[in-house]
Amino acid sequence: MELLKRRILQDGRCFPGGILKVDSFINHQMDPILMKSIAVEFVRRFAGQDFNKVMTIEASGIAPAIMVGYLLELPVVFAKKKQPKTMENMLSTTVHSFTKDREYSVCISHDFLNPGDRILFIDDFLANGNAAQGCMDLIVQAGAELVGMGFIIEKSFQPGGKRLREKGVKVESLAIIESLDNCKIQIRD
Repeated sequence: MELLKRRILQDGRCFPGGILKVDSFINHQMDPILMKSIAVEFVRRFAGQDFNKVMTIEASGIAPAIMVGYLLELPVVFAKKKQPKTMENMLSTTVHSFTKDREYSVCISHDFLNPGDRILFIDDFLANGNAAQGCMDLIVQAGAELVGMGFIIEKSFQPGGKRLREKGVKVESLAIIESLDNCKIQIRD
């Protein structure tokens, strides 16, 4: 994903504390051409895997997940960070947000995440892996099975990727950030 790496270096902004902002092209304002290329690459990397649903967590994972679902003609389901009053058959778990430094509940309706479902999880960032592990918990609660996890950007200097891989999860990250030391973005080749 050279296109993605170039865009991170060109338009990404680094802030103290290991924060990388890509809000001008991924998670606030989106570049739909880049998002399509990202989805095509996820489809390529997970080719041959047997899954019947794409899952993400709101909000920044929705766009890439929908693009993947569209290309594969599969339904996309997402975990919500606020419990809607109208949600029935709710499954829930607690997740700690690295960016916001707080805990929150995430939930999903069991009506849309069923026993026997085989799930491909897609999200924008993998840092500590808390959102991913929370969604894994929802998948287990539903009696579904996780097939793999795809992330647009992984921060390899944080433990999320290592933790997921140690659990045997197939993880595909399109751009791996090695370091944000001194607010200099270093991407793995």
